[in-house]
Amino acid sequence: MVVGAGGLGIPVLQYLNAMGVGTLGIVEGDKVELTNLQRQVIYNEKDIGKGKLEVVLERLSSQNSGTVLIGHDTFLTKDNALEILADYDVVVDATDNFPTRYLINDTCVILDKPFVYGALHGFEAQLSVFNYQEGPTYRCLFPTMPSSVEIPDCNINGVLGVIPGIVGSLQALEVVKIITGNDKVLSGQLLIYNGLDQSFLKMNFPLIHENKKIKVLDNYYLDECESTNSISSEEFFELLERSEPIQLVDVRSKEEYEQNHLPNSINIPFEHLETRIKEIDLTRPLYIICQSGIRSRIAQEKLLRVSSKSFIYNILGGLNRYKTLLI
Repeated sequence: MVVGAGGLGIPVLQYLNAMGVGTLGIVEGDKVELTNLQRQVIYNEKDIGKGKLEVVLERLSSQNSGTVLIGHDTFLTKDNALEILADYDVVVDATDNFPTRYLINDTCVILDKPFVYGALHGFEAQLSVFNYQEGPTYRCLFPTMPSSVEIPDCNINGVLGVIPGIVGSLQALEVVKIITGNDKVLSGQLLIYNGLDQSFLKMNFPLIHENKKIKVLDNYYLDECESTNSISSEEFFELLERSEPIQLVDVRSKEEYEQNHLPNSINIPFEHLETRIKEIDLTRPLYIICQSGIRSRIAQEKLLRVSSKSFIYNILGGLNRYKTLLI
């Protein structure tokens, strides 16, 4: 099972499919956007606006018709994770956010499944295999989810397009080692790759037995209870359903906004917020949204420093979480 058909998931899927892995499951509920193309190389300009899962299934089928391909046209949530992952032998984390990564870890602990981890930031990347043959889990390395202000946003900091291809290929290699019983699986070790100087570093970390005792899934969204000036995506969805006039600012980049946005929102990119603050009526309630809830939370804090008595609401989980409500 590959969770995510993006920069990491694409090389994983293409190589495992070409090698005849047998059955490949794919969880992906997003659509192809122009900004995906520099690193998600299975897609092209003609695919923009199409569902990623639809495109991937067609391309993989033409690459190897002997593979059993099972598509899950959704995002992984705590409500569907146990059911979706239960039938697979190995889970590959090809996501780009912490909530889903912790959800994958905890689900794999409950189901006793190994999962192959890859993460990216700029020129750097990490790789490991968790929960493999009584080995350490993701929480043995990173016990708790960081807050939104601690997380670098890839839409601001960026990822060089070739890095996901390198790391996704390494993830595919770990999957092959797991299913063939190779004794060199990267369990209990974190591989750190630096693309600038082409260096690899390995560090060992131990199993913390307490992290194997997870029995139920938790909430996996950033800042769920951290601020009274936040609104859940569910509450915001209901607000829009009532067709009440609201002041909504989307702080994503112009390119992201043009690809998709909510009706009646205005686009003030995060980096332009301070110079364009006069476009916002701080005497009225204001709702701020971004892709995942990170930039909007920081934007909220900036605006509250300007006008502490204003009613400014950060939409938790951003558009990523809002999309799950439309499925």
